[in-house]
Amino acid sequence: MKHRRVKITGIGPVTPAGIGREAFLQGILEPVSRVGAMKLGAGEQALLVAAAEVKDFRVGAFALDALHLRSPRHIQFALAATVLALRDAGISLPDVRKRKPLVVVAHAMAERLSFAEPVKWASAGDPQPNFAQESVREFVGGSREGPGARQLVSSIEAVGYAAQCVASGEADMAICGGADAPLTTEILAELKRFGLSPGHAKEPERVCRPFDLWRTTGVAGEGGCIMVLEPEQSPRRAHARVAGSSWARETAGHPWETLRETLRLALGNAGLRPVDIDCIHADGTGQKRWDQAEATVLREWLDTRLESIPVVSIQGAIGNALGAAGAIQIGCAALGMRHSTIPPTVNWHNPDPSCPLNLSGSSRLLAIGTTLIIGRDPAGSVASLILKS
Repeated sequence: MKHRRVKITGIGPVTPAGIGREAFLQGILEPVSRVGAMKLGAGEQALLVAAAEVKDFRVGAFALDALHLRSPRHIQFALAATVLALRDAGISLPDVRKRKPLVVVAHAMAERLSFAEPVKWASAGDPQPNFAQESVREFVGGSREGPGARQLVSSIEAVGYAAQCVASGEADMAICGGADAPLTTEILAELKRFGLSPGHAKEPERVCRPFDLWRTTGVAGEGGCIMVLEPEQSPRRAHARVAGSSWARETAGHPWETLRETLRLALGNAGLRPVDIDCIHADGTGQKRWDQAEATVLREWLDTRLESIPVVSIQGAIGNALGAAGAIQIGCAALGMRHSTIPPTVNWHNPDPSCPLNLSGSSRLLAIGTTLIIGRDPAGSVASLILKS
């Protein structure tokens, strides 16, 4: 069986911090929260909530057809991110259609499914169709291999699966990532139950405080990020290389046990040891329990070396975009490796002794050889992915 090195040759972010590679990189390096007060509904029933919106997004700017202009917002994000990723890679749409790429796009399907039964929702037999994935596949003329219509809720899983297919030779190009637009009254009410939305708009820019001593809740965001993956033989330059990944569904409500296993397997897939990790892009939702669990597992895994490894969470800046969150993290990490930069953990001001991580409220300049990305979604999927320069 083939086993080729896989590189990211195109990144297309559509986020509250910026749309497109350059705008996103500039925005995410600023110590600024893009969370603000958002009005849902009209008249006396209107509700103000804290959320991170993708502002100034115009799908018409991406030369899509009339049908796409009427698509749901998460599909517009996915298509726009695909256009941006292809532009970044320097590949024309006619050329990519000739190659029939594998297409794997995660979407939490939040407008259709409830978070009330997370494990059942995330099961491998979930029959719900993934319209974001199908729309991107139709747009780029992609193959129908891979997960097909099965719903992927983790975009780290989507990128990891796509990288495996390119590495094995099952695909010569992959278009992968995630997109989500969960900012509706019904969805935010459910997210509030899971600590991912505060349900109010008091000091919205400060509400999400990853790993901070006074953290209380996460905050919802929206957006998308699509990446182009190709084998090492491609003539296009690499932002970073996908070295290994792993994902699993939590069981019995113990996400830290699942995280331990995904870290072990991702590292093994990459042929690396914990000592090889130079930087960690943590999930860091700002929830008390999960932030502490994530920090505890990292401390067990890396021991005293954890103190010297820079850690960052970008959720204080742009919120949790659910099915798109992991892909945005991967895109951010890959750009950071190429430009030797680590973004700030926005709203981290008061260190928590139970989260002894090497965090910073300011951006950092540092050459990075290997980055670990961690993600978890409300549906019960925990995933880890490792990038190398």
